[in-house]
Amino acid sequence: MLKTAVIGVGYLGRFHAQKYSGITDSELIGVVDIDPESAQNIADELEVPFYTDYHEVLDKADAVSIVVPTVLHYETAKAFLKNGVHVLLEKPFAANIEEAEELEQLSRDMNVRLQIGHLERFNPVFTEFQQLIDQPKFIENIRIAPFPKRGTDVDVILDLMIHDIDLVMAVVGEYPESVEGTGVNIITSTTDLANARLRFPSGCIADLTASRVSDKAERKMRIFQSGLYLSLDYGTGQARKLQVDPEAVPDPDTLRPESYQLEKGDALLAEIESFISVVREGKKPKVTGQDGLNAMRVAWQIKEQL
Repeated sequence: MLKTAVIGVGYLGRFHAQKYSGITDSELIGVVDIDPESAQNIADELEVPFYTDYHEVLDKADAVSIVVPTVLHYETAKAFLKNGVHVLLEKPFAANIEEAEELEQLSRDMNVRLQIGHLERFNPVFTEFQQLIDQPKFIENIRIAPFPKRGTDVDVILDLMIHDIDLVMAVVGEYPESVEGTGVNIITSTTDLANARLRFPSGCIADLTASRVSDKAERKMRIFQSGLYLSLDYGTGQARKLQVDPEAVPDPDTLRPESYQLEKGDALLAEIESFISVVREGKKPKVTGQDGLNAMRVAWQIKEQL
């Protein structure tokens, strides 16, 4: 059984701890947070020890989730990777490209698993239809939400849009050859609303919009390719699919998309279970350090234009 720990048990980290505590192959040996009250609250709930310094679990854990503010990702993940501990690191990968590159290389050098927490890869509405996507021609993503109650130390590109950057590159299978970006700040000193267009060597174009200044939450992706249209709603689990023979003469009376309602499932549990399986079996993570690094590089190309 893997000995696991969660580093940072604020808004999101406490959910990580709850998932680990309920997984058969995981022995949650403790939670860590610099806020003793936060650490003790979740520790009492799960009946595990708590610590206020992650160094106290460096030699106790086989694998950890790191759910600390982005500016602390590098320091914290580096300590565990250097100690041979497998790491599930929340997105965004790091505070800058250089830190992400160093962590990715360190995971290779130490031969430990580094998985980046791009949660939407485990969303049932994505996993159900991903296998149908082949050489898409146009992709449209929209991800909008009210300003988060959780703290955020990054702009909307690293906070929200990076999910869709990762998803788009996962389905296209290429790195974009050009990136165009625009954005504005509304309620913070950083970008709160952004739009980007990614052009890929295959000819595919992806338009991405992200905002944390909205009165509703919406996470949608539409994919267009030869003979196929998909509309995926990551929030509701709803999907629409239109599949036709591109060689046949279109019949307007039959061009009606099929509708699906998928179980919302538990993407975070699926992500953590996948991480534990990767560590136990020595497999490649579903979202690798290289995937996280590629998403960071595209995000930075967008940020540099703002």
